[in-house]
Amino acid sequence: MPHTPYPFADRTLPNYVDGAFVAAGDTFPLIDPVTGRKIAGVAAADRALVDAAVAAARRALTGPWGRMALADRVALLGRIADAIEARFDDFVAAEIADTGKSLLQATRVDIPRGAANFRAFAALAQARSTQCFESDTPDGLGAINYSIAKPLGVVAVVSPWNLPLLLLTWKVAPALSCGNTIVAKPSEETPSTATLLAEVMHEVGVPEGVFNLIHGFGAGSAGEWLVSHADVDAITFTGESATGTAIMRAAAEGVKPISFELGGKNAAIIFEDADFEAAIAGTMRSVFSNCGQVCLCSERVYVARPIFDRFVAELATRARALKLGDPYAGADMGPLISAAHREKVLGYYRLAVEEGATIVTGGGVPDLVGDLAGGSFVEPTILTGLADDARCVREEIFGPVCHIAPFDSEEEVIARANDTRYGLAAALWTSDVKRAHRVARQMDVGIVWVNEWFLRDLRTPFGGTKLSGIGREGGEHSLAFYSEPMNICIKL
Repeated sequence: MPHTPYPFADRTLPNYVDGAFVAAGDTFPLIDPVTGRKIAGVAAADRALVDAAVAAARRALTGPWGRMALADRVALLGRIADAIEARFDDFVAAEIADTGKSLLQATRVDIPRGAANFRAFAALAQARSTQCFESDTPDGLGAINYSIAKPLGVVAVVSPWNLPLLLLTWKVAPALSCGNTIVAKPSEETPSTATLLAEVMHEVGVPEGVFNLIHGFGAGSAGEWLVSHADVDAITFTGESATGTAIMRAAAEGVKPISFELGGKNAAIIFEDADFEAAIAGTMRSVFSNCGQVCLCSERVYVARPIFDRFVAELATRARALKLGDPYAGADMGPLISAAHREKVLGYYRLAVEEGATIVTGGGVPDLVGDLAGGSFVEPTILTGLADDARCVREEIFGPVCHIAPFDSEEEVIARANDTRYGLAAALWTSDVKRAHRVARQMDVGIVWVNEWFLRDLRTPFGGTKLSGIGREGGEHSLAFYSEPMNICIKL
């Protein structure tokens, strides 16, 4: 049983618009991926409510929020972080109910990072200084130029289902710290922690219209109506590359700034001189964390040929030992997000066999009983034997699966790892410092980890290349996106 009951059990999760919770309208079911059962309803925003949310955000730009001093805004963001921590158990229960992820991940990563994002970006905003310099003018009289950072305006925040609170606050916190107003649309699969965040915003006194939350789907629903809205000034999105393409088309109509963190087909490269135990443990994390539902996960693993057989055997042994099941009963790995996503992943498992893969372990549905039998579980799976042009090697699966292939030279593995339409992340495992620097610089990705995976400093740039996204967020990079520099020139 949960340590804390799900906060919205047998209720309807409301929208939050202009400082009020709105539950009217059509509803859709929220399904627990652990059991496959409905746990709540969700109020779907219609087009009129989306319009009202954007209008409220527009008004708030010139209200008390727009006139609020930076120090007061920073203090308010700190109170948001405090309030998340005060309701820590509620947020954990909501996160697990939506996703089925392990208790360990929810308590050590997702919810703490949700609060930390507000403190980190508030501090960065406070530390950012105004630039001022004196310059000559053509008439020789000179001028003083200084620049200020103005908010973009109304920001549409569209967040995914795999790390619901972490990735929502990763966008909301810097956007608010820069003085923007927000209309947020979480995934329809994971609305609970976003709704709790709206309650927190309400409780700590965030001015009306500054943070608005709408629920619904994508195409032909709240998501499409939001990103195509004429009064939205900027769009930030994390999710599938295909959805990013659709949003980009909508943003082009108004030439709006966009920040996209999209899919990945990330490579892990294990050189012969790597610390074997560290590489095995790190690859277990990078393949199977959150049931493989992290854009940064390693779906392609390249191992130096002399240690290939040993590596495959050891990784398979540890994958078989993973405990699947109830997040509150010590499970190492939970379910996929939904029955539909499970069918997609199982479809790739079947395709792998058709393409000639050897299934080293997994490849199906675990034999679970009781309430868990209705959940969206799949087995952690390791594949070998596929060519580099196989669909299962080239297409993002987004499940607990990897393909492991041997390599013979550094030049060869760099070329193979970079031979993808994606470019988000890579993990390198080697004890040779020169090789680490040399290879890392040649990877066509936004972030490279060496002898580690998913070690994040919130001040560093985060994002991808190619189909993995546009732009960078994190630290000053986030502040640069969520604000508009304005130069003021005063002639002397």
